[in-house]
Order: sequence, then C-alpha cells, then structure tokens
Amino acid sequence: MKTLLKISLFLAAFGCASAVAQDIHLSQFSETPILRNPALIGIFNGDVRVQAVYRNQWNSVTIPYETGTLSAELKYPVGLTDFVTVGMQLSYDRAGTSKLQSTQILPALNYHKSLSDDKSTFLSLGATGGVVQRQFDVTHLTFDNQYTNGRFDPTAPTGEDGRLALRGYTYIDAGVGLSFNSVIGENTNYYLGAALYHFNRPAVSFMGDKKATLQPKFTINAGITIPASENVKVIAQYNEVHQGSYSEYIGGAMIGYGLLSQGLESDHGVYGGIYYRYKDAIIPVVRLDMGKYEIGFSYDSNISSLTPASHGQGGFEISLVFKAFRNEDVANMSCPRF
Repeated sequence: MKTLLKISLFLAAFGCASAVAQDIHLSQFSETPILRNPALIGIFNGDVRVQAVYRNQWNSVTIPYETGTLSAELKYPVGLTDFVTVGMQLSYDRAGTSKLQSTQILPALNYHKSLSDDKSTFLSLGATGGVVQRQFDVTHLTFDNQYTNGRFDPTAPTGEDGRLALRGYTYIDAGVGLSFNSVIGENTNYYLGAALYHFNRPAVSFMGDKKATLQPKFTINAGITIPASENVKVIAQYNEVHQGSYSEYIGGAMIGYGLLSQGLESDHGVYGGIYYRYKDAIIPVVRLDMGKYEIGFSYDSNISSLTPASHGQGGFEISLVFKAFRNEDVANMSCPRF
C-alpha cells in the first residue's frame, strides 16, 4: 500500500538500513574530510584547500541519485608548534522519484597538538555542527486512492492528507572526532582516526508528531603513504562506518608516479588504483596532480545483490582539489600532512 511513499519516508526517517538515506555516500571519501572525520581537516601539505566532488549513481536502474559537495579548509599556526584548522562543508544530495533531497551546511574546527620535538607527530581533536534540511516533492508520487478500475487519475485525492504532515524539515546536527598522524622514517606518512556523528540524536520525520531519532554514526579512518622508489609511492586509505544495523567497509590503494624529476616531493604526478566497498562495488580510481590542482575520477562497478538490475553499473565520481600555501611562515614550518 502506497509502497513508494512508505519506502521514501521510512528511509528518510528511520533509515538505519541504508547509508544513502542517512548520510552522503562517496567512493572518493578522502575528498570530504569533514563528513568523514572533522579531526582529519588540515592534514595536508599546505594551509588552504578547497575540494569539490560530484557523484551520479544508478542511471541503469532508476532515476539517478546525485550528490555534490564543496568544502574549504584554512590552517593557522598557534605559537611555534601547534595549528588550528577551520573548515566549511556544503553538501547536496537528491535521490529517487520523489526527489528526496538533503542539504547540509557544516562548519568545522580542528586543533592539532604537536607531540614531538621535530613536529612530525600530531594529535588532532575536531568538531563539526550545523544545519541539515530535508525535503521531497510529493507531486512526483502516485497513491492507491488515485487508481480507479485500473486507471490512474492524477486529480483524485491521495488519501494521505491526514498522514503526511510535512514535506520538509530542518534539524541541527553535530559530530566530533580524534586523529593521530605521524611519520615512519623520513617519508612514510600515516594517520589513524575515529569520529562520532549525530551524537545529539536529532529528531527526523516527515510525519508531523511521529518523530524518529537519527541514530549515531561511528567511523574509523586510516591511511598511509609509502615510498617505493625515488619517483614512486603507494597511497592506501581505509574507511569504516557503523550506524544502527548498517555497516560499510571501504579501502584500497593507488600507485603514484612523480613527474618533473622532483622525486617523492613532486607536486605533479599521475596515480591509479583500485578501491573495494565490501559486498557492494569494485572501484577503479585515477588521479592527476598538477601543482596546486588535482583532478580525480572513479567508477563504482556494482557487485551487490542489485547486479541483475544494474548489470554491474553503479556510479561515477569526479573530484577537483585546490591546495596551496598562502602564508610563507606556515610553508617554512613542519605541519600536519599526509
């Protein structure tokens, strides 16, 4: 009965079973650090970074799911050893026939505490909190009451006026995270982190007084950059998500080759690799570094139970990154990086 509406509302209000219904779902997860762990912002070689990601998914199955994100980070020195990073995440996500969409505005703050004399080891504590707005377009849905003798009448009453109190709502969301990043030897950088989102348990519902609570989400993060030769390095990253009964595991690695005869310190390079989302997708990734600019492409090849419908087709993503030093004092200091 009224299947499509009930599925949409259930996923939006109670969706512990679906990551897409709850939070933005990206394969290039490292390009949205505020959504991954607010304690990971500022961990890059530079003091300003802007990242944009666009994702288009399930063209082969249904109306495409579209996601767009834009984030910015600014890093400031505190004394001679520590740093503070301020950031902002803007995100937009739209899914399905009902155009169920979510818009997020999430400021973030991260404090990096130096733990070593050579300033190569940092412990970071980050927090984010802001506004989330969700809505859908009921005019794109159909209901049982609009069918008479097998014929559809769009002008007929839906019978849902008393049930469906809202077509949109807004709530305040919050998250906190911790990360540790350091160096093994001279050139092997790594980080470990964990974060908790929705710890304020915001109320979410399209059904008026029938409030549901957004369950907390816990994430685990890790990454390492390993030099393989004078011009070659391996970058491996991992992300794990748990929210209610839902869990997601994704990880993989890229091999990068430094250009312009600058070795491992080159900010020009080409990268290629494979990521894997457990029981869901195999994800080839390519990236091109061009000094201050980076561009990345990935494609989800679906291997889940949806394969008979998707024919292995999932979604593509493109990412654009700008990062640089705007402050020469920071450029000459050892700072958190990966």
